[in-house]
Amino acid sequence: MQQQPIEVDLPGVPTEPDLPTGPAATPAPRETVPGAFVVGDRVQLTDPKGRLHTVVLEPGKEFHTHSGAIKHDDLIGAPEGSVVHSTANTGYLAFRPLLQDFVLSMPRGAQVIYPKDAAQIVGFGDIGPGMRVLEAGAGSGALTCSLLRAVGSEGTVTSYERREDFADVARGNVGAFFGGVPENWSLRLGDLAEHPADQVVDRVVLDMLEPWAVLPTVAAALCPGGVLIGYVATVTQLSTYVEALRAQGVWTEPHAWESLLRPWHAVGLAVRPEHRMVAHTAFLVTARRLAEGTVAPIRQRRAQKS
Repeated sequence: MQQQPIEVDLPGVPTEPDLPTGPAATPAPRETVPGAFVVGDRVQLTDPKGRLHTVVLEPGKEFHTHSGAIKHDDLIGAPEGSVVHSTANTGYLAFRPLLQDFVLSMPRGAQVIYPKDAAQIVGFGDIGPGMRVLEAGAGSGALTCSLLRAVGSEGTVTSYERREDFADVARGNVGAFFGGVPENWSLRLGDLAEHPADQVVDRVVLDMLEPWAVLPTVAAALCPGGVLIGYVATVTQLSTYVEALRAQGVWTEPHAWESLLRPWHAVGLAVRPEHRMVAHTAFLVTARRLAEGTVAPIRQRRAQKS
């Protein structure tokens, strides 16, 4: 006769828990991690070759790649900066996209202002929280996103756009980035030349074909000490715009420059410039509004040698 095993509870020795069976064996839902991905989040996936993919999370959906499908449910509840695997076991890094990532992948109407220029506009334009900013034109909304971030909830951004199709694209892109159209943003379909002089602003950004044409309107609306930033693509535009600022006589001496972005390859001892770079995109020009009736001292320039 076979002897049955005898179960003995020894003090201080833990016993194995009973394994759940049936419905109770279903894995428990993933615990919520602070800052974890949630339904509706925009997530940027980076594959091993550095290629970027952007998805908006929906329960039960899948994102299909050349390396298999990725389940949205695998991302929902996962912490930012984690790795998710496709059905082909390819790992993808998952982050929320930065503003620069969003701008470079957004739908475009007009050409976008690249992040390297947007950063300089915000920095050299000294655009900060609580300021009133006037922008023309809105384009695809790339710069508008940077301006709205810079002024914060206490500031305002007013954007003029002549073309309705561009305005629609800008509205969609800004709404997508902020999760809705911000209440402190006014998008006006029309010409900045129609802006009322009594709606005073602290900063003005001009991204348009002939910025010199609206200088009288800008001078009337910009407060003394306010900064005007121009964004022009060609040398002839730059020359015409700068001379128009000087001729108007209500601005400080214009400062013009361009920025070139050259990435570097840095792996071990192989450190060298990348073969491709973001070179000329446009010229930036800044000037400040003088007080009414002020005449600035004539700028002394080095005499030209004959």
